[in-house]
Amino acid sequence: MKITKVETITSKEFNQVCWVRIYTDNGKIGLGETWYLPQSVAMVIHELFAPQLIGLNPINKDEIWTKLFNLMSVFTYSGSELRALSAIDIALWDIVGQQFEEPIYNLLGGKVRDKVKIYNTIGSYGDYQDNEFEQKDPVGLAQSLLDEGIDVMKCYYMAPYSESHGGNFISSKEIKEALKPLALQRKHLGDKIEIAHDGAGAWQLAPAIKIVKAMDEYNIFWQEEMIQPLNIETHLKLSKETDTPICAAERLMTRWGFREYIEKGAAEIVMPDLIWTGGITETKKIADYAQVYQTPIAPHDWTGPVNVFACAHISFSSQNVMLQETNRAYYKGWYDKFIEPNINIKDGYILPPNEPGLGTRLSQKMFDRNDLDIRFTTEKSHWNVVGFIDPSQKVSNYFSKK
Repeated sequence: MKITKVETITSKEFNQVCWVRIYTDNGKIGLGETWYLPQSVAMVIHELFAPQLIGLNPINKDEIWTKLFNLMSVFTYSGSELRALSAIDIALWDIVGQQFEEPIYNLLGGKVRDKVKIYNTIGSYGDYQDNEFEQKDPVGLAQSLLDEGIDVMKCYYMAPYSESHGGNFISSKEIKEALKPLALQRKHLGDKIEIAHDGAGAWQLAPAIKIVKAMDEYNIFWQEEMIQPLNIETHLKLSKETDTPICAAERLMTRWGFREYIEKGAAEIVMPDLIWTGGITETKKIADYAQVYQTPIAPHDWTGPVNVFACAHISFSSQNVMLQETNRAYYKGWYDKFIEPNINIKDGYILPPNEPGLGTRLSQKMFDRNDLDIRFTTEKSHWNVVGFIDPSQKVSNYFSKK
């Protein structure tokens, strides 16, 4: 089996997603995805990675991961390059699952649970304008999740103030004002629902400490990225000031980025984002390493429809998964426009995909849209170890557009 074509697909309406499809000579098509700056990702794929993939056997996905990682790390390994590699890795796992007629979780060691508990991050699309209702009707928002069997949610109570002060200052009065929705939720619903808080990496240490201390009385499930994961010692200082577990971090890239945060306990809950940190291959390694330190993981997902499937395979096959992030405004709102089948969520749990590979594919109806940009690479070329196209290789027409 050999790779014959690499394709990227973007949509003007959902302009943060880049889908990747990898074709093989035996008719298999693997699907991957990443999120954020999709045109930049597509260019990286077609200019750098896709020409390297043509002719390779996708079953050798670990070798391919290392080859592409070493290639991009000539200059740096993060940013668009790592998002591109993440999407490619997911697509390769999808191909291998299809080839062996097994869901990916079986190739990762098999299921360790029959369903995966979810939490809902507020988002907005169509009938679900949950961002607005976090402030407008916080009790109704939480109750609506409970009515669906979802008893863990994540909110962004402090976001309006982080922007206005640049993350450098917060007054006691402002904290009290910002936490009014949370106070109402606790008053009316008590401990019926667990509430996690996301600081979006927006604060400096001193105001972050002031905020987390003020929130402790509300029994917060975790504090996520109150500060950016730039300094392990700063995360440890924050942890000492609060009774709430510290969750980190979607901004950490690869096992090397997570290593010290796990070893030193700076991340009490580990949150890798699969479509940014290196794909299924890398996320499974991060999960297994966290287990060595008895640290739970909670895969990050607030993005497109493929990621929630990829995360599910990690969640079904990893012993130390606490729960998985989902966004009902997305999986109930727009995922059906692009994939079939959709993720199966019932009573606050993801049920396992049963089809080979990822368990989903891009739907044919999606290709009737008039806002798609589809590009492909079919010709092979080679970048040498110092990051330049080998002059002996023919590289013309390595990038094409439908």
